[in-house]
Amino acid sequence: MPIATPEVYAEMLDRAKAGKFAYPAINVTSSQTLHAALRGFAEAESDGIVQISTGGAEFLGGQYSKDMVTGAVALAEFAHIVAEKYPVNIALHTDHCPKDKLDGYVRPLLALSKKRVDSGLAPLFQSHMWDGSAETLADNLEIAQELLEQARAAKIILEVEITPTGGEEDGVSHEINDSLYTTVDDAIRTAEALGLGEKGRYLLAASFGNVHGVYKPGNVVLRPELLKELNEGVAARFGKESPFDFVFHGGSGSTEQEIQTALENGVVKMNLDTDTQYAFTRPVVGHMFANYDGVLKVDGEVGNKKAYDPRTWGKLAEAGMAARVVEATQHLRSAGNKIK
Repeated sequence: MPIATPEVYAEMLDRAKAGKFAYPAINVTSSQTLHAALRGFAEAESDGIVQISTGGAEFLGGQYSKDMVTGAVALAEFAHIVAEKYPVNIALHTDHCPKDKLDGYVRPLLALSKKRVDSGLAPLFQSHMWDGSAETLADNLEIAQELLEQARAAKIILEVEITPTGGEEDGVSHEINDSLYTTVDDAIRTAEALGLGEKGRYLLAASFGNVHGVYKPGNVVLRPELLKELNEGVAARFGKESPFDFVFHGGSGSTEQEIQTALENGVVKMNLDTDTQYAFTRPVVGHMFANYDGVLKVDGEVGNKKAYDPRTWGKLAEAGMAARVVEATQHLRSAGNKIK
């Protein structure tokens, strides 16, 4: 199937919300990790989301120029071609973009998609994220209003992060403390500024103790039940039941019960990066250790071309990451739920 159209993406999110499941959103940094994500979704019979962070886009742009827009556009165009060979619907998304990178990343990509839409084509990406969590909520929402209007014109969904997620993601960091919990007042102010769909559709990355990066279960206090309070508080104010489509950030190390509670309370998208990075790298490390005398020209020998051929260990990496994507779809209940 091709990359999801705006209509198909909207249907994906609606089905997830109604069915109380979520799509894994897999960060990719290369054509190889893209194929690993696509393979995992296909093997699980799950539609899904593939996303590119600012750091990932810079890496994709090549270390000579490190141009984020070039990197993101190149992989997105590649994805539009290769995704047709996988029997699932895939949405393309750009991950965390802070204020100082908007002009060099999200705004140019929005303009590019608007130009495509005006000429009768589908947008290049299906959604973009504005990470204003380092700003005051007032400034965050002011910028979000501008971006939402532009996204709507380009048939794109905006993702907003209104309060901090702990840890570090592509240079944006927040301490792990009580500020990592979105309040009902925060949610009401968001609805007042961005509407509840009439000004354009958006995904909401609310904070319920989430932390980016690596941590063991129990080291972070997650309160996914807080999402229910946010939905109910806004519903009581505006009269719209279950108004938000929530995103789960910083999910590495979450318990199965925490994930299930989040799904029951409106999460439709959960980001995965740390776990899939490890799943991709671990088989490569195993291969290198097991075949050290083949991948290295030890003591003046010539090594073993079949051992150091990137295709040899690259296939192992793809399989390892794909398996982790399958596992994620099972945890998030999207496995077997692709649009027929």
